[in-house]
Amino acid sequence: MTADWLDIGWLDQIPVRGARTVPVAGGEEIAVFRTGDNQVFALVNRCPHKGGPLSQGIVHGHSVACPLHNWNIALKTGTAQGEDKGCTPTVPVKIVSGRVLIGRAGALAAA
Repeated sequence: MTADWLDIGWLDQIPVRGARTVPVAGGEEIAVFRTGDNQVFALVNRCPHKGGPLSQGIVHGHSVACPLHNWNIALKTGTAQGEDKGCTPTVPVKIVSGRVLIGRAGALAAA
């Protein structure tokens, strides 16, 4: 593990079809999502519509529904789906020996 990656814990600490948040510089949060097929994605924890906390949304497939207005956000790209327009910044994420790591530069740039 290099300084470019921030270890945020074990994969099983993130609920299946759920998320956990990680605070970063500037008061922002990164939402780290785990899908039903155990893939992991990370986004800035802010919907592009009205800033709703995506980490509190419902994960379905590889999307999350914002809890405020039900915008569906693609976890891989951060883009709003359907007729909605907007994008949430993504953060690089990887799993190493069962540990979840987020890209430190990406997390800081997102904040």
